[in-house]
Order: sequence, then structure tokens, then C-alpha cells
Amino acid sequence: MQKNDLLDLAVRAADDKNAANIVVLNMEGISLIADYFVICHGNSEKQVEAIARGVKEKAIENGLELKRLEGLEESRWVLIDLNHVIVHVFHKDERPYYNLEKLWGDAPTLSVEQLLNT
Repeated sequence: MQKNDLLDLAVRAADDKNAANIVVLNMEGISLIADYFVICHGNSEKQVEAIARGVKEKAIENGLELKRLEGLEESRWVLIDLNHVIVHVFHKDERPYYNLEKLWGDAPTLSVEQLLNT
């Protein structure tokens, strides 16, 4: 699976579980960790868990192996490492504290609407 297809899968899976304020950062040339960060949040621990499980299930359905999934027990910040794409699912109260969008402010953002409408 190409990294753009992987990004599309992650964004759609999060959107399917009603993830709020999905942001995609293009990390190519900025970070060695991944090519893209998908950042979103849920309004409760249960929703955070549902979003994370939804992304995980879609990845597995498509034959992808997760490199890492962390934080599901607490469901305050769940990190899903899909190799080229890392999905960060925050609880709405935690997202402003960590503010990854500002931390990685030099990374260009991609239009989530364009990804979802293609």
C-alpha cells in the first residue's frame, strides 16, 4: 500500500468514528519518524477508544501491520503507528495541552476535505 493510500485509510477511518478537527501534517523532510501525522480528538474516553480501534481495524482489514499502538488503556492520547503515517487521537481536554499542530508548526497541512472527497 502506498503511503498516500495509507493516509487516506487513516483519515477515513477516523472520520467514520466522528473524530473531531482532523488535521493532517505533511512531515516529509521535517521528521524521520513518519511522512504524515494525522491529529484528531474525541469528546470522551469511549470515543477516543472507538476512533483508535476503528483505525486499527481498518488497517488490519487491509493487511497492514501496526508498528505500535499506545495509550488505549487511558484513552487520553492514543498513538497509532502505521509506519509512514502516525495517527494521534486525543481526548478533547488533552489536545490543547500537547498542541502538536503548534509544536510541528513548520509542517504544511493537507486539506482533509480534499482527502475525504476523492
